[in-house]
Amino acid sequence: MKPHTNIQKEIVQLAQKLPKLTERQKAYAYEHCFKHYAHRTKGGMITCMECGHRWKSEHRLAEKLCGCTCPHCGRKLEVMDTRQRVFTNNEYFSIVTTCNGYQVFRFFYVKVFKKVMQPAKYSITEVVQRWISSKGETETFARLRCMFGLYYDMWSLNSNMELRSQKRLHAYNIYGVCTYPQIKLLPKLKYIGFRSDFYGSSPYDYYAAVLSDCRIETLPKAGQTCMFRHAITNGIRLKDYWAAIKICIRNRYEIKEPHIWCDYIKLLKHFKKDIHNAKYVCPANLHAEHDRLVQKRNVELREEQMKKDLQKALTDEKKYKEQKGRFFGLSFSDGTLKVKVLESVTEFFEEGMAMHHCVFSNQYYLKEDSLILSASIEGKRIETIELSLDTMQIVQSRGACNMNTSYHRQIIELVNKNIQLIEQRLTA
Repeated sequence: MKPHTNIQKEIVQLAQKLPKLTERQKAYAYEHCFKHYAHRTKGGMITCMECGHRWKSEHRLAEKLCGCTCPHCGRKLEVMDTRQRVFTNNEYFSIVTTCNGYQVFRFFYVKVFKKVMQPAKYSITEVVQRWISSKGETETFARLRCMFGLYYDMWSLNSNMELRSQKRLHAYNIYGVCTYPQIKLLPKLKYIGFRSDFYGSSPYDYYAAVLSDCRIETLPKAGQTCMFRHAITNGIRLKDYWAAIKICIRNRYEIKEPHIWCDYIKLLKHFKKDIHNAKYVCPANLHAEHDRLVQKRNVELREEQMKKDLQKALTDEKKYKEQKGRFFGLSFSDGTLKVKVLESVTEFFEEGMAMHHCVFSNQYYLKEDSLILSASIEGKRIETIELSLDTMQIVQSRGACNMNTSYHRQIIELVNKNIQLIEQRLTA
């Protein structure tokens, strides 16, 4: 990728000036990136997998539990009883340094080949550089990597170190197994006061977050480590929650489940609750309060959707009147119950909302062979009745939430007694 911005052009030039690895740094990587083993045969012959020296085992159990020391190279080794003779492994080693006002993270691909009775062969190649400006702007300088293979470490080690697209930054998120202890930091990062404790995140993620938003550094200092990791991992807009976070810090309330807590704060804002009040922001039972607001919001969303559906359904008003207009005005009563025909799509909507069933959402007003009636007592809806116009029989009669009421049998008898009135309207 060719550099386009001034920062990219500057980084391309500075990358060429970074020093090569010293022998001391290589030795540190080889020492700390891998475990060091001694190969022991069934006959008790031990081979140092670092220098290839062999000697006779003297204390099998003690060597297995406590390890041994190679008499030739002096390396402390873990004893491994196996018939395998060839071993390969690879890890990542990182160096944290600075260059001309940039914080730089250099990642090296370290590979080792070990064979019994041969010295170990190590190789180390720089594969990624992550550059961060003092304002938190980031760029990636790296070798090519296969993005679609099944293996994570498929580097094209013969490719050049070049500027890589920001769109693929996730492909270069490397977590080194060890970091060189001599760390160089920008003055701004030294001022913050953190040097080696990254609270479970990678050094790159930590410093990039701190430089881009100064509020990030407050979280671990105030004991909000879970919220800190969540902010870095998910890239949330911390300023959207900062007022509530400060209330938590002030009241010594630790946010242990930040993903749920953030959703909860969004819901509080939606319902216009005071997020500066510890009563809301620091709930004793976060799950219960979160679920309560979620349920309330779901009801609200359903009502909003029903209203949208009503607007669409009003276009079917004319069709409904053509099909069922002859039944409009029809009602009958036994002195207690009153049964009437639903005369508009709006009445279907109101019936569905009040009774919590699907008479509106399932578009019963479009069913040509069904007549929908509503049974009520002094204006209070009791049950909704579906009558088949083909058979003149009741298909169903449902109360709130599709449950039968104590008036169910009385309603059915009342409708059956007045079937003749419906037939008269049908044949008129």
